[in-house]
Amino acid sequence: MPLSDRRFEELIAEAEASPVEGWDFSWLDGRATEERPPWGYARSMAARMARATAALDLQTGGGEVLASVPELPPLTVATEGWPPNIGRAAARLRPRGVRLVACSDDSPLPFADGVFDLVVSRHPVRVRWDEAARVLRPGGTYFSQEVGPASVFELVEYFLGPQPPELRDHRDPRHAVRGAEAAGLEVVDLRTARLRTEFFDVGAVVHYLRKVIWMVPDFTVERYRDLLAGLHRRIEAEGPFVATTTRFLIEAAKPDRAAP
Repeated sequence: MPLSDRRFEELIAEAEASPVEGWDFSWLDGRATEERPPWGYARSMAARMARATAALDLQTGGGEVLASVPELPPLTVATEGWPPNIGRAAARLRPRGVRLVACSDDSPLPFADGVFDLVVSRHPVRVRWDEAARVLRPGGTYFSQEVGPASVFELVEYFLGPQPPELRDHRDPRHAVRGAEAAGLEVVDLRTARLRTEFFDVGAVVHYLRKVIWMVPDFTVERYRDLLAGLHRRIEAEGPFVATTTRFLIEAAKPDRAAP
């Protein structure tokens, strides 16, 4: 077997055996890089948590970001709907006094009206703006970092070919603004960022697509082996595969009925 072919098979085998539960991307350290947005979501979210009395973290993933908050509100609740993440998040958050509620992304939230003064979410799959607004107290805040339009689509289109405009624009932040306003919230901050992402070997690509399953929904190594082999040769000859990650930050407030 040629050396390059042996290296390809080694990288593929290693990536297929890698753990993909939760939202810990440390397996990619040294194998891929993603530029971070300038606003520092985790730091900004933690500052808001320190001022809140009751907070809800929607679609917490494995609870990694919420668990990193130094000072949590007296009442802190998280939701998660993907079964592989639920147990991991519960184990990580329970020692911090956080209650985890299993709840699908599309379901109504199992909380009374106006329970929380802060609702946060990092990279939600879908936002139920009506539900986020309902569980917020008057004067409360929704604060979220979301995946933007056509994020990492250089990689998506490498495997799937050109995507239609409606899919490329699916996560345009203007849709989020309209959703928030339709639910009665007032958008007070909206920021966007285009960020450089690099994959240094084909194993990093396989791990990423196994973990972020909606990027190439039918991805398996066997289905895309020929394209993976071509990508391996390309990276070895030309250097890292470069893609553009898009993110946006949105903050929206629920009007305070007591305000004049």
